[in-house]
Amino acid sequence: MDFASFFANYGLIILLVLLLIFMFWSSRRRMQRQKAEQEKKAQQTIPGAEVLLQGGLYGTVVAFDPDDLDRPAEIQLAPGVVIKVHSQAILRVVEPAKGFVTEDDFIDAEASEAGYIESVADGDISSISDDRRAAEEEAEKDREKKDKPES
Repeated sequence: MDFASFFANYGLIILLVLLLIFMFWSSRRRMQRQKAEQEKKAQQTIPGAEVLLQGGLYGTVVAFDPDDLDRPAEIQLAPGVVIKVHSQAILRVVEPAKGFVTEDDFIDAEASEAGYIESVADGDISSISDDRRAAEEEAEKDREKKDKPES
């Protein structure tokens, strides 16, 4: 059996199998991308963020629960006008909230604070003012080195 007769007998089947594999791979990739975008949107959707709804309305998030997407989100369209929409009706976050701390930021801050407290307890750092004073002294030494002519 030569190559031409093999391809004539099984070529269409091989082509269909390759097509199915490609379709499966591309759909999985698209689903992963959509899931990542949805998680990013849920992370940015916090009270105070300006959002665009699927109906074309712009509003500010008043309440949103990223863990329970079946609960309605509360969106303020104008002062005193708050509507409830399905959480999936939020198309995208137009302007993330400024001045608000997300849960991830809060956890990161707690971890860094714990490390700082541990360093103070070990004696590596005595206080924030000592840190500031040491940084100022180091900056002053750097300025003196730059100002001093080399011989």
